[in-house]
Amino acid sequence: MPESYRFTYIGGTGEITEKKSRFIAAVEPVKSEEEAMVFIERIRRQHWDASHNCTAFTIGSSHQLTRCSDDREPAGTAGRPMLDVLLGEDLHDTAVVVTRYFGGTLLGTGGLVRAYSAAVREGLRHAVILDKKPGVRLTIQTDYNGLGKIQYILNQDKLPLLHSEYTDSVFLEALVPVSFVDAVTSSITEATSGQALLTAGDPCMYALLDGEVLMFEEEAL
Repeated sequence: MPESYRFTYIGGTGEITEKKSRFIAAVEPVKSEEEAMVFIERIRRQHWDASHNCTAFTIGSSHQLTRCSDDREPAGTAGRPMLDVLLGEDLHDTAVVVTRYFGGTLLGTGGLVRAYSAAVREGLRHAVILDKKPGVRLTIQTDYNGLGKIQYILNQDKLPLLHSEYTDSVFLEALVPVSFVDAVTSSITEATSGQALLTAGDPCMYALLDGEVLMFEEEAL
């Protein structure tokens, strides 16, 4: 299972102006080269009258696939700096197109690098970036005497509760980071004097958005 990594969950658009040239950055989540190319073509059609539509994307949990294009800007002044921003932010499964409307003043190679890099950062500022983490669904069965202690441990460690059921016993399903499973299991076992029954489920990938748990299928990574 992949380690934790950052990815674009919801795309965004940002714009900067440099010496009257407009640089419009569109950021999009993508999971394949095909998705990236569809997105890039859509932006190119949308800005068909622009001077340039420069592109960069990185796909895979280890940046297995990266591509970039200067789209007729001087070599190395647009696509590669754009890709460097994505890699520098350690962003995965993300594509960006920076559209330039030329304002009449040449920026020089250094100016272009700075402008395209800044445009990508502005686009990312308007996107939703999340951390995807490996976790385990931990099922906990306890009597009511142990409930308060378990709830305290889960709250203290800020572990999301996915499900709860109250019958003769209490059944809880908590989402625990993989690296933290042994520590949580030990804490609950000690707090309940071994009376709680703990069952670790299959590993999963998840992210948190405003406190809401988002689950991801492993094969979609």
